[in-house]
Amino acid sequence: MRHARGPLLTVDVSDRTATTTDIDDVLERTVGGRATATALAHDRIPFDADPFGPENRAYLSTGPLQQSRMSFTGRMNMTGLSPLTDGLVSTNAGGYLSRNFVGTGISVLEVVGESDELLAVHVTDDEDGVEVEFEPVPKLENALVPGISQHMADTRDLGPEHCIAIGPAGENLVRFASVMTFDSRAFGRGGLGAVLGSKNVKCVTFEGDSAPDVEFPPVQMDVHKEAAESDDLMKRQGTTGGTEFINDNFSLPTRYFQDYEFEHVADIGGNAVEEKKYKRAACSACAYGCKLPTRDEETALETEGPEFETVYSFGSLQGVGDVVDVMKGNELCDMLGMDTISAGVTVAAYLESEDAFGEADLAHEVTERIAYRDGIGDVLAEGVHRCHEELGVDNYTVKGMEFAAHDGRVLHGQGLSYAVANRGGDHMYAGMLSLEYSGELDPEGTLGKAETLVDEENSSAFRDTGIVCAFGGDYVTDERLEELFDADYADLMAVGARTVERERHFNNQRGFGVEDDRTPYDLPDLEAAVGEYYEARGWNDDGTVPAGRVDSVAPSAD
Repeated sequence: MRHARGPLLTVDVSDRTATTTDIDDVLERTVGGRATATALAHDRIPFDADPFGPENRAYLSTGPLQQSRMSFTGRMNMTGLSPLTDGLVSTNAGGYLSRNFVGTGISVLEVVGESDELLAVHVTDDEDGVEVEFEPVPKLENALVPGISQHMADTRDLGPEHCIAIGPAGENLVRFASVMTFDSRAFGRGGLGAVLGSKNVKCVTFEGDSAPDVEFPPVQMDVHKEAAESDDLMKRQGTTGGTEFINDNFSLPTRYFQDYEFEHVADIGGNAVEEKKYKRAACSACAYGCKLPTRDEETALETEGPEFETVYSFGSLQGVGDVVDVMKGNELCDMLGMDTISAGVTVAAYLESEDAFGEADLAHEVTERIAYRDGIGDVLAEGVHRCHEELGVDNYTVKGMEFAAHDGRVLHGQGLSYAVANRGGDHMYAGMLSLEYSGELDPEGTLGKAETLVDEENSSAFRDTGIVCAFGGDYVTDERLEELFDADYADLMAVGARTVERERHFNNQRGFGVEDDRTPYDLPDLEAAVGEYYEARGWNDDGTVPAGRVDSVAPSAD
């Protein structure tokens, strides 16, 4: 099986040491990306760790495809113990970081400890392997993400494509703070920006030309050619292209889940976003080009996006019907370093508590206050799960994670996915939503969908391992995955299944079980459907992994 290559680089910011560990045997079994990082996290983060404690570890990892030149491969994975959900979380981001990361010669970065001052960490290659420099950066305290990039350009001649960084939200331990790269691409869900903030790590840069050689079959160029020649709506409108279809035929959650459709959807949907798009953009090595650089001439506002999830979280869910206002919310989150989904949903909860839906200026003010934990922002920085009682609103989360846009109240298979997903209310954990939108799977009912859900979870886990962009599914088919990874599809899915199981086992040790596999709204036969899911996975009736099913594969952290 083709897999990522290179050692694990462990950076301990407590004593400012860096060590490399040969993990070839781990990579052979786990391929790279999410699977490798999950195996390392499972075996090296104490089960009783505090997400904000020095014992938590953050993993940045690459897959073998980041050493190809194929479209849909400009992505990386990040994994750690989430301060939002209190369980393991993995998230990935696009941009241009992956090739620079691979150039240092490593396959995984592990950050542990807690610095006594704000640091930038610089990872480069040299003739002896990997070199790490620790730079105190007190002048970057509470710096916005673009300011960090500017500092690195001025002092290191490194652009944002070489960097991961946190904004004020990460430094101030906002539980849904993101890790940013290329200024506008986010490792968004789960609050890993706050994990780096707890370690006093403002940014990490990567530069080198020591990428190991990995040969790929000619199919990589077939994918690249088809991506360049395709005429998909997504190439013009990104994920916003389906906004009105979803609103009119299913549900676009509106005014903090009070309504199922938004009367101003045309003013924030795909056409409205495309009207603001002023150039084409992509991720590293990708010919598909689905990104959305947007500009409003009247206000001179420029941002990248909004994508569909932000149109929902800063648009319909807040009762805001102007695409420029949504763009502003998107830009604030990028600069401050926050997940647009959790931030937008949390602000929408606040707007409900204040009977202030549609007040975009207030929403933007509160968004900024969250990042600095200023006033009401200190309450909201904890996320909906921890602040809903104080606000007097419903707790629209699963396992503490705010919902994505795709409404489980209407898409019942997606609702089941939210309920059992190890990282909670996230739409990327499994692809049930696309099956239900397309009619391939009846949106009604939860029973009989468990086997499909397991397949979708395993597939998503492996694509986050490879790493392949979720939007490449029509091009990077199952048959092509077999060629690219030199393995049977069943073996690839087994890697995905073991990853999901390791996540679940870790969370079990932290007390997660069947009582956490629920939604805040009623779904038909949900308890029975969850039981079907456990049976399909071969897990116990209480939502735990049977003893002896998960083995340790990673080297000891001692």
